[in-house]
Amino acid sequence: MNEHSLGRIAVFGATGKQGGSVVDALLSRGARVRALVRNPASGQAQALADRGVELARIDIDDAASLSAALQGVAAFFFMTTPEGQSAAAIEGETRQGIALVDAAVAAAVPHVVFSSVGGAERDSGIPHFESKRRVEQHLDQSGLRATYVRPVAFMENFVSRGLTVENGEIVLRLPLPDHIPLQLIAVHDIGQISAVLLLEDAKAPDGAIEIAGDERTGSQIAAAFGEHAGLPARYEALPLEVLGDSEDAKAMFRWFAETPAYQADVSAVKAIHPSAWDLPTWLRSTGWTPPRREV
Repeated sequence: MNEHSLGRIAVFGATGKQGGSVVDALLSRGARVRALVRNPASGQAQALADRGVELARIDIDDAASLSAALQGVAAFFFMTTPEGQSAAAIEGETRQGIALVDAAVAAAVPHVVFSSVGGAERDSGIPHFESKRRVEQHLDQSGLRATYVRPVAFMENFVSRGLTVENGEIVLRLPLPDHIPLQLIAVHDIGQISAVLLLEDAKAPDGAIEIAGDERTGSQIAAAFGEHAGLPARYEALPLEVLGDSEDAKAMFRWFAETPAYQADVSAVKAIHPSAWDLPTWLRSTGWTPPRREV
């Protein structure tokens, strides 16, 4: 494969799932990558270095380290994630994003791609969506050329929550009415789409794109898992009360049910990335297997 002609691309969060998917996609296209990492000596960072990724040590609270890490890059990808569901954690996510935007301004980065969330621009009222909206607003005001990638619900979420095997049957439970479809995206495709935009191989319409690869109701999601596993499957819609005192999660599932919620245009996504995965493709490609422990 020929090395892509664009200069080095900086990636924040490269040792995580989402940032890691961006690194994978960039490397597969022959791009040169610089990973912004807190600890270059960590096993995850060294694994990146073994693949030819340049490492730049940063401290999110040290503006000089951030701007130094972004010097001379052709483009910069970043995402933000709150470290918990408390108000302080969500506010910390906004501060992190603003620090990264300010560093990109100081380094005069030519193009920034921010992975936000579907609906961030639509006054969702969901705390961990609003934190990303504030980062978008700061980026809008920065004068930088920016592209927003707005993912919908991750297919990977089902690995850790909602799915059980009970008496040989796959059961999916979510606090979402069964007639409401939920849009889904694979983390793999966030990386693929972001790489295309970072490398200027395509442009997002009006500088932003909400991204999804599939849309299914609860029963349709359960059926896809069941068909893949060769097991019967069913869906149970739960009341919001099962979310306990998590106002953030309640606001999100209420938004899913009471508004159009996610509004990705899958055809527009496939115009940029034609092979975006639907749920069955994600199941096959990741080799998903049912939880071993039955309930």
